[in-house]
Amino acid sequence: KMPTFSHNSVKRRINISTMKSAVFATLLATAAAFAPASQKASSTALKAFEDELGAQPPLGFWDPLGLVADGDQEKFDRLRYVEIKHGR
Repeated sequence: KMPTFSHNSVKRRINISTMKSAVFATLLATAAAFAPASQKASSTALKAFEDELGAQPPLGFWDPLGLVADGDQEKFDRLRYVEIKHGR
């Protein structure tokens, strides 16, 4: 014989299940937020500009858009000239 459940009992079980899922998702997000990030190896092309003005520890030469990722000194000099010209 199959057990019968009242409507409120089923609704309560669904709410508890939803709440447990929400708590689990929150715990997972919290753990992911504070997990250590993996370190990417920097390329040797970027190390060519480590001694330039503005390169500061701990980032060193920071090129988030990869504009001079190929290590082209002429391109770097042009971008630096334009940066200084426009007061940045």
